[in-house]
Amino acid sequence: MSESKQIPSNNESQNPPARRRFLTSGVAGVAAMSAPMIAVAQSPVVFKMQGAWGAKDIFNEMAEDYVKRVNEMAGGRLRIDYLTAGSVVKPFEVTDAVSKGVLDAGHTVAVYWYGKSKVASLFGSGPVTGANAEQTLGWMMRGGGYAFYEELLKKLNLNIKGFFAFPMPTQPLGWFKKTPPKTAAELKGYKYRTVGLAADLMQELGMKVTQLPGGEIVPAMERGVIDAFEFNNPTSDRRFGAADVAKNYYLSSYHQASEAFEFLFNKDFFDDLDPDLQAILTHGVEATSTANTMLALDQYSRDLEELQSQEGVTVHRTSKEILAGQLDSWDKIIVELEKDPFMKRCLDSQRAWVERVAFYEIMGGTDLVTAYNHYFPGRLKL
Repeated sequence: MSESKQIPSNNESQNPPARRRFLTSGVAGVAAMSAPMIAVAQSPVVFKMQGAWGAKDIFNEMAEDYVKRVNEMAGGRLRIDYLTAGSVVKPFEVTDAVSKGVLDAGHTVAVYWYGKSKVASLFGSGPVTGANAEQTLGWMMRGGGYAFYEELLKKLNLNIKGFFAFPMPTQPLGWFKKTPPKTAAELKGYKYRTVGLAADLMQELGMKVTQLPGGEIVPAMERGVIDAFEFNNPTSDRRFGAADVAKNYYLSSYHQASEAFEFLFNKDFFDDLDPDLQAILTHGVEATSTANTMLALDQYSRDLEELQSQEGVTVHRTSKEILAGQLDSWDKIIVELEKDPFMKRCLDSQRAWVERVAFYEIMGGTDLVTAYNHYFPGRLKL
């Protein structure tokens, strides 16, 4: 691995921050003014960012898009070296590694550290209340969610500065080996992979849940550890070989109706950067969010079509009976979650945002299904 910038010490005399300093007074200042101007090249700040994704996953492409943008904008003063999952730590260990300074930065999802606090799942994949992914990301960025996020990091003693990006489309119910389920009751007994609060939801529906990172899913299916799973999207699923172990693919679900990437930085590292470099890292996340969304629209839809036409996959729309069962299960889970006062404050804030914002978009939005059927008759099987 190439060298990484060390995390600065609080003791500047031992490890002074690599910043530009200006001589403003005294003999040094006079000498500097009288001496010939000599250009001194600065070494770039180089740091390691590891993702939580396998080498072939489209999520790596999305992370690399951020790296490319930051490296170009920094003008040689800063450079990110991006590493795939497992290069330094396992996918579920990225958050701790960044907090401890083992990594300078990470690209992951908050649900991967839900074991520390179930509140983490609210930052992308919590209970569905009628919001889509864009609206949920809006709560995190404009609706008060970010303050709760930073409060949670402080409660858990995580030395992290984090940002959110890419409102992920609703995640599929997933891949099934057996006869496709039509009702919530038929889900009982399935050995199923998911993560975060979705695990609680599916267990409430009678499934036997195992939480695994993406790279371990297909081997688990082959060994019979699981017989159904969801990961995230048609492109990621296709690339890691989902169609090799199952042929029934169910779209639409309330288990993870929205999610977002989490860009993590060791807080000591981030705070020591010059303000303009901090701004590049921060605003680069927002720009990449849009780029990731456009890439997903193109690639997810293309891979869904090719899963059907080239790999023999049957695509189903999850039944309304299963969706209703998921909502009933969420109702039970929320009652338990709200026994934690901090969780309840977060959920109250999120619901207040959704009630206002989703109402506007639902009432103002047009009936896209009718328009689609008008121009592409017979394509939708709802």
